[in-house]
Amino acid sequence: MKVIAWVGYPASGKSLASDVARSMGIPVIVMGDIVREEVRRRGLEPNDANTGAVADDLRKEEGMDAIAKRSIPRIMEKGNIVVVDGVRGIAEVNRFKETFKDDFILVGILSPFDTRFRRMQGRGRGDDHLTEDEFRQRDEREERWGLREAIAASDIMIRNDGDPETFTERIREILEEAISSG
Repeated sequence: MKVIAWVGYPASGKSLASDVARSMGIPVIVMGDIVREEVRRRGLEPNDANTGAVADDLRKEEGMDAIAKRSIPRIMEKGNIVVVDGVRGIAEVNRFKETFKDDFILVGILSPFDTRFRRMQGRGRGDDHLTEDEFRQRDEREERWGLREAIAASDIMIRNDGDPETFTERIREILEEAISSG
């Protein structure tokens, strides 16, 4: 089994990279969906404050790798190659590496703050209606989870600060290489 995971700040391009994987027939596990499911299970409104608070709670209650642990059974049932969208911390990276060993590939996606903020405003997700200051706070929250360290641990680093076609072509190349080596 080959597991390719995206790590990056909010709105860096992880969802676009996942769309490329889906278009190639590769299943995608979105770690944020696991948190959003828990938000719904708790009967909370799916906004940024609640989503962040639930993510914090899960990490306090189950460890900093809580979302990764909850993702692993879903990954295991998907097949030979799986994409994981949304690694947020180094504890998650370590959990995935421990579980999948050399079959885990971490791809860091880098994008400037201003570009990410514009993208976030256009996404239309329930937890995306943020001011610039709130968006910076979201970055800081994810940094507390070990996001910087997770990005630094990436096996492959790519920039997403140009046209979407160049970025999606690079993602396609990474996925094709993983498929051919798997």
